[in-house]
Amino acid sequence: MLSVVAENEFGQIKQVLLTEQINALEIIHNRCSAKISLYGGQVLAWQPVNQQPVFWLSDAAIFEQGTAIRGGIPLCWPWFGPYTAPSGETAGNHGFARQRNWQLEDVIISEDSVTISLLLCGENEHPLWPSKYQLKQVLIFSEQFEQQLFISNLSSKAIEYTAALHSYFSVSRPENTKVFPLDDFRFDDKVSGEDQQLSVLDNCIGEIDRIYYCDKQCAIFDKQWQRTIKVSSTNCQQWVLWNPGAELTKKMKDLHQSAENEFVCLEAANTQVHLVKANETVMIGQKISLE
Repeated sequence: MLSVVAENEFGQIKQVLLTEQINALEIIHNRCSAKISLYGGQVLAWQPVNQQPVFWLSDAAIFEQGTAIRGGIPLCWPWFGPYTAPSGETAGNHGFARQRNWQLEDVIISEDSVTISLLLCGENEHPLWPSKYQLKQVLIFSEQFEQQLFISNLSSKAIEYTAALHSYFSVSRPENTKVFPLDDFRFDDKVSGEDQQLSVLDNCIGEIDRIYYCDKQCAIFDKQWQRTIKVSSTNCQQWVLWNPGAELTKKMKDLHQSAENEFVCLEAANTQVHLVKANETVMIGQKISLE
């Protein structure tokens, strides 16, 4: 199936099938190309004209209902990592938003950019998280990229959430890549289990799994591609830096052989609990540009 959603002299948006179950939007514009899976509300690709792809997608990614897509920008919400309820019951990693079908609300094609608005609404989505909510995602594609996630609590009680915009960035190789200014900030090391560490990281060779207590703009410098990816966040208190390394990659069925050499994840995140009051809306987001 292939259908044109919107088109003008500046660009075109088509709806396509990734599989029989999963629809995607393909964007071709004078400034860039991009792809979004409506399953997961997940950006899969963005490439400004005359640039290398910015986001990375696994060759072994699984496009099935009930399975998260490996690559692009999965949305970790309403929790980041594993979740433990006040009762002590636990749930699996990264919540349910990345495994739901989102609705296309609006598209705008202008001379400078393409703006896509997506919605996800629900209640009783998970036994440990029954609240009524709405998520609205606004994605702006151009020579730069902007992502805004609006979290609306539609229930009568405050809700809690943790979250991450789990961006997979394409790099020449992790050993050619360094992220600034993370060396200046303390981090919790999820590999060693040691918290509040402070050390220099010369490159992004895995296994790395760190939560940095930093909300400053970051720059991913790739010396082989001579490219700097600048990433800034809005209303996020941490950055998560992740590369699985060779041994963990071998154990993950949705990562192809040596995939760990092709990407590094830098994730705008709130890894500690945030409250959203009844009938309140909050927003988290990120902006990405290239040099």
